[in-house]
Amino acid sequence: MSLDGEYAPSPSQWVRDQVALYESSGGQKGNTLADTGLPVVIVTTRGNKTGKIRKTPLMRVEYDGDYLLVASKGGAPKHPVWYYNLQADPSNVEVQDGPDRFPVTVRELDGAERATWWQRAVAAFPPYAEYQEKTQRRIPIFLATREG
Repeated sequence: MSLDGEYAPSPSQWVRDQVALYESSGGQKGNTLADTGLPVVIVTTRGNKTGKIRKTPLMRVEYDGDYLLVASKGGAPKHPVWYYNLQADPSNVEVQDGPDRFPVTVRELDGAERATWWQRAVAAFPPYAEYQEKTQRRIPIFLATREG
């Protein structure tokens, strides 16, 4: 499966630039968050309002072949836009990790499974704990599992 259709780059210049560099280099460049050195993946979704292809760099939280997608938005009071794209179409998502691009199915986590994965998220990117403290909302997390 491949997400086809018109690509609508992010309104954020840094996101557009990072996605372009990541994809044009096969994941060899633009594969870390700013100057942190921490790895990112590119998540491709279909816009829930426009139907256009959207691409978002997210922190790489991988365990045993599954990926966690953390809708932190830096601890902002509202969910990031891509959160709604995942909710609307959880079986039409792709992840690119370095040179590997593959379809995934996502589901939002809750309960003990969420707690386990949240610990993994904070271990991979410690600021997630601070983001949760500074917002009233519970930061949603999605498990992305490779299809087939």
